[in-house]
Amino acid sequence: MKHIFKKGNDQTKPTFLLLHGTGGTENDLLPLANIIDPGANVLSVRGNVSENGMPRFFRRLAEGVFDEEDLIFRTKELYDFLDEAAGKYEFDRSNVVAVGYSNGANIAASLLFHYENSLKGASLHHPMVPRRGIELPNLEGTSVFIAAGTNDPICPLKESEDLSELLEGADANVQLYWESNGHQLTMSEVEVSKKWYEEHILTNNK
Repeated sequence: MKHIFKKGNDQTKPTFLLLHGTGGTENDLLPLANIIDPGANVLSVRGNVSENGMPRFFRRLAEGVFDEEDLIFRTKELYDFLDEAAGKYEFDRSNVVAVGYSNGANIAASLLFHYENSLKGASLHHPMVPRRGIELPNLEGTSVFIAAGTNDPICPLKESEDLSELLEGADANVQLYWESNGHQLTMSEVEVSKKWYEEHILTNNK
């Protein structure tokens, strides 16, 4: 998978897995990682699917309707890539925190839905429920931050609430944060995400 890896100056800190939104690239979320923790490793990945020339992490059949078969395939592809990258760049595979926006948040949530210990934590900005009607792995010890919009036209309010409930039902520690800025990724939600990271990820890292 096309990606950027930046080695941090403190290898006890997590490696950020950055996952862009539809039409984005591996450069999009680099500023977020720098705000949240400039000392951490960064692995920023570009989605392998193209929708009318726009990179995505998996196909969809329509707005808000995921191609479930492709989602499962692409989730495994990303999971396997993380294993390979950990070996290549010598970072701790058990200490990876995803930061994803929109489509990137959805594939990060899908990792949590399909693979136990796939992520130590995840900061999900405007995600949807990746799959329904499946049993989630045990997510005890996994911290998840969800930034959602009360008036998000792409991700209905109930999607965020359902995702939070499903993750909590699998014993994840979830913080759900609301704004009213539509589907936009805002600096204010990034600041709240940074505080969540410091309280729930770094504290548990020591």
